[in-house]
Amino acid sequence: MRADARRNHERLLEAARDVFVEQGPGASLEEIARRAEVGIATLYRRFTDRGTLMHAVVLHALTGTIEAVQRARREHPDPLEALAAYVHAVLDLRTSVVIPTLLVALDLDEPELKAASLTSARLVEELLEEAHKTGRLRTDVAFGDIGLLLTRLSRPLPGPIPDETQNALAHRHANLFLAGLRADPTAPPLGGPALKLADLRQFQNDTDEVAKGTSATSP
Repeated sequence: MRADARRNHERLLEAARDVFVEQGPGASLEEIARRAEVGIATLYRRFTDRGTLMHAVVLHALTGTIEAVQRARREHPDPLEALAAYVHAVLDLRTSVVIPTLLVALDLDEPELKAASLTSARLVEELLEEAHKTGRLRTDVAFGDIGLLLTRLSRPLPGPIPDETQNALAHRHANLFLAGLRADPTAPPLGGPALKLADLRQFQNDTDEVAKGTSATSP
């Protein structure tokens, strides 16, 4: 792929991610092309239809997340510092908001997406295990705490807050969250369930089964 074509491809994926987050799966493809500063014909040359584009956006988010955790572990020997670097990188990628946004329109069990999702989760679990072994990460911090708080932090705050300020606040609040992860024998228990990756997958399976049942009984 030529350099200019690669740039157009990246711009389209980033613009699509942002517009899908703002407008949902039915977002305007014309608006995506406009933000990427390309013509709508260029969008359709790259992505034949809406479903192909959404698949590419989610795969791009997942592969970016994999690269983020690999880079964090490579550049930061201290697992807690690596975890912090990973959290901030994922906030910038907006992975934790675009995937839930498109979940209703995509099958995450599709082989390519599933493989990327499993790899990403495995790498984060390994990083958490390394951080626990140092004794400096709270023993009651689980995989779900990281994933679900990233989802909360990634969603824009309500009200007329400029995008730049939204982003800065997300990183500020991430730093507050990360400070609370450090082991402190005097700290009270977190309370609530410490959800592991398997728990989150079970919730998703239960939701899918309910959705299938509702569909089967609909007139």
